[in-house]
Amino acid sequence: MIKFIKNFRKDEDGAVTVDWVVLTAAVVGLAVAAYTAIESNTQTLADAAATEIGGQNDF
Repeated sequence: MIKFIKNFRKDEDGAVTVDWVVLTAAVVGLAVAAYTAIESNTQTLADAAATEIGGQNDF
């Protein structure tokens, strides 16, 4: 049993998986933050363009 515990403690396969999960979560979090910023600024720009186009007079 002690040999099993020593081998389990030395095994690092799970640590690599944890690293990838943390990195993937960070990338997804940054993507969500970027999407939110881009989406809100795009909507503001579209509203401003619509207001400007709507205010033009047809001659």
